[in-house]
Amino acid sequence: MTAVQQELSIRPVVKKDFDQWYPYWAEYQAFYNVDLSAETTSTTWRRFFDANEPVHCAVACDGENIYGFVHYVFHRSTWGCNDFCYLEDLYVCPSVRGQMIGKKLIEYVQGQARENTCDRLYWHTQQSNHTAQRLYDWIAEKPGVIEYRMPLDATA
Repeated sequence: MTAVQQELSIRPVVKKDFDQWYPYWAEYQAFYNVDLSAETTSTTWRRFFDANEPVHCAVACDGENIYGFVHYVFHRSTWGCNDFCYLEDLYVCPSVRGQMIGKKLIEYVQGQARENTCDRLYWHTQQSNHTAQRLYDWIAEKPGVIEYRMPLDATA
């Protein structure tokens, strides 16, 4: 067990974490070839601290150093009586990958989903993200769903 694994805890993000969270958020976007606006990033960050928002963030840390994050959203569904929990973003610092930090972040969200009596916890990943899929295939089931997207241009 590494020193990071021994000291690691998963906790809700706090406002002072921004300076460590943001570079990981930028790296996550780069991995997925997206460049979200500063407005989207600041809106997302504010939502984590708004009790009326269903959007949440937790971080993996050893006290002072953050090694990764997970973002998740509670939402209604026509497929269940209780909310679903969507794990939207998961990122672990490359220097500590392979130490079960991603698994611990997912398990944290699983606990939050159970506490909130959700009927389902689910997430997506890119077909090309084989590294993450090794973890996901180990801890979850792949339902065979294909996602389609339609742009919603407000000017159209």
